[in-house]
Amino acid sequence: MAKKVTTAEDKLRALYSLQVIDSQIDKIRIVRGELPLEVEDLEDEIEGLRTRVNKIEEDIAGIDQEMSNKRNHIEDLRQMIKKYEEQQQNVRNNREYDSLSKEIEYQGLEIELNEKKIKEFNAQKVHKQEALEASKKRLEDREGDLEAKKSELDEIIAETQNEEQILMKQSEKMKKTIEPRLLNAYERIRGASKNGLAVVPIEREASAGSFIKIPPQKQLDVAARKKIIVDEHSGRLLVDKELAEEERDRVEKALEKELKKATK
Repeated sequence: MAKKVTTAEDKLRALYSLQVIDSQIDKIRIVRGELPLEVEDLEDEIEGLRTRVNKIEEDIAGIDQEMSNKRNHIEDLRQMIKKYEEQQQNVRNNREYDSLSKEIEYQGLEIELNEKKIKEFNAQKVHKQEALEASKKRLEDREGDLEAKKSELDEIIAETQNEEQILMKQSEKMKKTIEPRLLNAYERIRGASKNGLAVVPIEREASAGSFIKIPPQKQLDVAARKKIIVDEHSGRLLVDKELAEEERDRVEKALEKELKKATK
């Protein structure tokens, strides 16, 4: 079992080491956490584009069928005109002739109307084909993006899986060295922080990430490492810059050592 820390400095070192480890875990999960969402968004967009492509293709097929129907109808009308013209050759009076002429004229108008409809359908088809090509191109691009994102995600998972597991083990090991009261405070502060920082060093006379200066006496108290000090503005636990650099370097070297062992 890990040895419990006793002095205030030991407690500060343990707390900051835990913060360094947990922050590295956060970074891994943030990078990985964004990619699955991007992959999911691309998959949803691709599904929508495929539905759109299918719908446009169905529309074009429907337009083609309508034009075919109109052409067949025009052919039927022409056959009727031909029939009426033949009948005109055998009429018995002007009234019959005029009646057939009106039918011929009417069928001619019907042909013109159907030809106009065919032109309108053709214009619709051109518009639909342009939309289809654009949708197919976007679909192709998005499928390429999805493949790249999935590959990137797989690589990150492969690269960071061992590191994350080692860091989690180190985090649990470090937690065992910290008294429950301090550990609860650390986890409470960390949980309330947007960036997960509960323990921060003093940088430029302020707690890291803050612009509010810490009084000189409090800075000296932090540097003395004789007690646990909380920044009254951010609510975070404070350590001096030197201690932070030492612990960060120690944790990084320990991680590097563990990763080398894991890859052997």
